[in-house]
Amino acid sequence: MMDGSAFLNETAHRIADDMAGNAEHLRITVAEGPMGARLIDAGAAVLGSIEAGLGIARATMGGLGEVNAAIDRTAEKWPLNIEVRSSQPVLACLASQYAGWSLSDGGYFAMGSGPARALARVEPLFSSLGYRERADAAVLVLETSEPPVEAIVEKVSQATGVAADRLTFIYAPTQSLAGTVQIVARVLEVALHKANDLGFPLERIVDGAGAAPLPAPHPDFLTAMGRTNDAIIYGGIVQLFVKGPAADAEALAEKLPSSASREYGEPFSDIFKRFKGDFYAIDPLLFSPAEVIVTAIETGETFRSGGRDLAMLERCLG
Repeated sequence: MMDGSAFLNETAHRIADDMAGNAEHLRITVAEGPMGARLIDAGAAVLGSIEAGLGIARATMGGLGEVNAAIDRTAEKWPLNIEVRSSQPVLACLASQYAGWSLSDGGYFAMGSGPARALARVEPLFSSLGYRERADAAVLVLETSEPPVEAIVEKVSQATGVAADRLTFIYAPTQSLAGTVQIVARVLEVALHKANDLGFPLERIVDGAGAAPLPAPHPDFLTAMGRTNDAIIYGGIVQLFVKGPAADAEALAEKLPSSASREYGEPFSDIFKRFKGDFYAIDPLLFSPAEVIVTAIETGETFRSGGRDLAMLERCLG
């Protein structure tokens, strides 16, 4: 098993410190929460910002990813793209960024992402990742408009082995500027997650980059969630650099785009309604970028599949 010491959490903790030190500039707030945990509100009771969302995305990747906003002059209506790159994509995206930790207590519920997951290792995914951390400080990002209650703080502390007053919770709802940014910044992560679901050996994915358009946030949760998913499903592009036979790279490229899903072709909010809000009933092959490029670095061959659907983006992103 790979032992990362405390790299992901230590680096994310420094990113969170920088965010806290620039709270006024980022339009976020910092407060002490239950059991002394640090709470950073990036979009619930505050306006937040695109820059705050970029900071959240960098923290969720444990500092192993570059996340930036850039203008795509070829796009007319939604030219601002969120660009992501990592030379440790499996660790950055799956061991850290993936929102795989379900946290609930009474009426409270949030999905947790970020490097604290690599300490808790409560998700089945970690059995295949072979990665473990030990740290005395941890960062967890919550997709919610409510700060974590004491029972959640205690649960995270126990699962991670980190004292509550050394935990940082960054939270922002999907409807916020920062929440929209950090979700769209998962364009590379969804490609890695689908590659794993398809059985492609993760150790052969050595580098990756992706981009997706940034939609406008919306006050309605379902609409906001639909837009962030549609930005990736119909507008995302990812390039993966992989080791191994070119035939395997070609097969991955063919299977990876969102168009390989039977659900492809509708706005995500409509799909979600059709499945009566059961997220897990939706075809998991849908959750991937629109366009995929896979480069076999040992043969020099590159394979492309899928493509951005500009008409769907115009329809879905508002």
